Amino acid sequence: MTDAPIRDAATVVVLRDGAAGPEVLMGQRGATAAFMPSKFVFPGGALDPGDADVALAAPLAPECTARLGPLAQALAAAAIRELWEETGLPLGTPGVWRSPAPDDWRGFAARGLVPDPGGLRFIFRAITPPGRPRRFDARFFLVEAGRLHGPCDDFSAACEELSHLQWIPLAEVRRFDLPFITEVVMAEVAAIAAGAPFDSVPFFDNSGDRPEFQRIA
Repeated sequence: MTDAPIRDAATVVVLRDGAAGPEVLMGQRGATAAFMPSKFVFPGGALDPGDADVALAAPLAPECTARLGPLAQALAAAAIRELWEETGLPLGTPGVWRSPAPDDWRGFAARGLVPDPGGLRFIFRAITPPGRPRRFDARFFLVEAGRLHGPCDDFSAACEELSHLQWIPLAEVRRFDLPFITEVVMAEVAAIAAGAPFDSVPFFDNSGDRPEFQRIA
């Protein structure tokens, strides 16, 4: 059996302060989903061809751009688009689009917003191991909920890809059915939330025959 092609992808970890401490936004994938069925995950998905053409209100932070390479701006757009589609929460700033918004951005643009990646922080990268029905080269971004435009509990504009959208305290997240890599990312998020120094990005590279762990300086 031939392994599935590896697709570039972006995932967003939204963090906020809750009554019981730091919280992250997660939802549950459908039971019949081909990839990670029934698991609780962060919003995210594959890069679309049009993501590279989306005009952003501001550039990514320079250190993120340097670590992400040529796909930096497209991945940032994909992260904001996936967050919008799966949760209905816009990461944007008031502005006017330079050209008509693509179909999957029309609801976002209708709010008078332009995607703004200024608050995104690249914190993790992982490539899905061989043998899975779908494989992704996923870049994980962290963003503070305060960067969202509008109420962060209003999921009314979300699509149906994720159910049970909710803010989960970091102290309770392991009670949920998580993919292994999500548990690893959660440990990184918890360390960042606790103020641990962050000078490189963990990278689980499963692109070859043997898994490798690296750090992107």
